Amino acid sequence: MSDTHNTTDHTDFHRLWWHSRRGMLELDVLLLPFLEEAYRDLPKDDQARYEKLLSCEDTDMFEWFMQRSKPEDPDLRRIVEIILARVQPD
Repeated sequence: MSDTHNTTDHTDFHRLWWHSRRGMLELDVLLLPFLEEAYRDLPKDDQARYEKLLSCEDTDMFEWFMQRSKPEDPDLRRIVEIILARVQPD
């Protein structure tokens, strides 16, 4: 059972990795390191928020991460803030 669970986790993570590759350098340099270095340590709710973020348009994400605007959705706003805090610590 453990092997099946680990295989599923690896498959899910691999899927997320590919969805995190956006083809826009500004997004790739934020999302891929975040996924690889921080995602697994997030609470399940924040992991779900990250997955929700990946369904957004690149242009919207670019605006949010460049801090030109903020997501209206509170879940998206939270995960954007988490990612930004990681790359811009106080």
